[in-house]
Amino acid sequence: MAGHCSVGQRQNRPRPGRIRFCRGAKWCSLSRSMSQTHPLTTTTFDLPGYRVVKSFGVVRGIIVRSRSIVGNIGAGLQSLFGGNISLYTSLCERAREDAFNQMISHAGELGANAVVGVRYDATEISAGIAEVLCYGTAVYVERAG
Repeated sequence: MAGHCSVGQRQNRPRPGRIRFCRGAKWCSLSRSMSQTHPLTTTTFDLPGYRVVKSFGVVRGIIVRSRSIVGNIGAGLQSLFGGNISLYTSLCERAREDAFNQMISHAGELGANAVVGVRYDATEISAGIAEVLCYGTAVYVERAG
């Protein structure tokens, strides 16, 4: 029986005890209940209850975004009142999510089912244009025990 990942692509149901990414998919069906992450991604270099059986090397997702003139005006108005500037917060969250999704897709294309050592980096390329990078080590894991 086949399942669907959240972007509607079909995936073969893994054998019991086997977990994999949906190749090229935005999210794996395993993470439907997860809001901002995949269950087999971590900032650490091990996953409790799993053992790494193969490493595929570094995977990454890169997004370059700019602020729109309308967004700048709205954020400028929000900054007059102080506090959180929600327009920029949502822009940053979308950029991070897109970079994360690209990283997951890159890992899935290599045959990985997990990413360890996940990190984010951001750089301002020029005024109003920023790069967001999400990277980690793609690995294939199996349940320990």
